[in-house]
Amino acid sequence: MPQDTISLTLEPREVTGKAVKGLRRDGFIPAVIHDHGKPSVVVQGSSLEMIKVWRQAGKHHPVELKAGDQKFTALIKTAEFDPKKHQLTHIVFNAVDKNQKVEAEIPVRPRYDEGNESSPAERNGLIVLSQLETVQVKAVPSALPDFLEYDAEKLEEIGDHVTVADLHAPEGVEIETEVEHSIATVYEPSAIAAANEAAAGDVEEEAEPGEEPGDEGETTEGSEESSDSQDGQAGESKPGGKDQKEPKPSSVEAAKEDAKANNQDG
Repeated sequence: MPQDTISLTLEPREVTGKAVKGLRRDGFIPAVIHDHGKPSVVVQGSSLEMIKVWRQAGKHHPVELKAGDQKFTALIKTAEFDPKKHQLTHIVFNAVDKNQKVEAEIPVRPRYDEGNESSPAERNGLIVLSQLETVQVKAVPSALPDFLEYDAEKLEEIGDHVTVADLHAPEGVEIETEVEHSIATVYEPSAIAAANEAAAGDVEEEAEPGEEPGDEGETTEGSEESSDSQDGQAGESKPGGKDQKEPKPSSVEAAKEDAKANNQDG
């Protein structure tokens, strides 16, 4: 299936450093294009167009860029967002060779039988916990898929799970993520609730006096042009994906043990 072409026209940018705040107020977003060791191309684009392209392309769909008299085929390497307003503040593009294989993050999603909107497990009141939202693949830019699917109809009972090995990649696409990596697992709701309560208790014990649980005060270092921003994956939904809250690894393990125990008791 041929890809849809995503195009974006950018303008050369002279403003750098903290002065780019003025660009954002004027409706522009600063960006940079890295091109195989050549000098980086510093550019800017319309906020509306840049946001549209980010939502369409994510980090996996090639974008046809025009910057002045230069043209590039590129992938988005990073998209940074304001940590409070969750507004796009900066994009880094990586130029790619159309004939050379590149690595990219591809979203994964469930596939249901016609007429269904959930897995058999979910239709029976169980919980399917997503443990992997993207996989790393390698392919020529034109062959990169917008997403990869797994058969959610296989998820029926507690303990059922799908792994990377269950994904079906198109011809010419190599999945580099370990095949044993779990994508989604079925749990008993009571086991998840117990695991979440235990995790909340651990957070409260670890919090310093006077500190709200979960308020770690961490920041993500931004680019030179937008040091006041954070990476988009921390502040925004991943394009092509779906936000899902995941318990800590310890909580997942606890849920697995409880699920097994409940299954045996039944």
